[in-house]
Amino acid sequence: MTFLEEPLIVWQEAKSLAIEIYKITNQGMLKTDYGLRDQIQKSAVSIASNIAEGYERNSDKDFIRFLYIAKGSLSELLTQLEIASGVGYLDNDSLEILTDKCNKIGSMLTRLIQYRKTV
Repeated sequence: MTFLEEPLIVWQEAKSLAIEIYKITNQGMLKTDYGLRDQIQKSAVSIASNIAEGYERNSDKDFIRFLYIAKGSLSELLTQLEIASGVGYLDNDSLEILTDKCNKIGSMLTRLIQYRKTV
């Protein structure tokens, strides 16, 4: 079974978030701010990508390391979304929805890290 077939909910949530981020960043004023738009997209993609890469390493130690990297990318994304909101590219409702999704993923990553440390 490949990782893409594995029902890891946190990876599915992170992938879904990245897709949503791409849709949001390709509209409005954010669409033309290439620097911030690209950073937001890269951070979002990095979350799901690091979960996948760590999983495929077949080592709890490596998986945990990549989960921490995913958490770092998640923090980057949250910061970039706050900046986008601060400069008027993202409305408060969108920021709140995305922040809630990021916080959910962050909690899931934390629980997964703790679980993998005890296995």
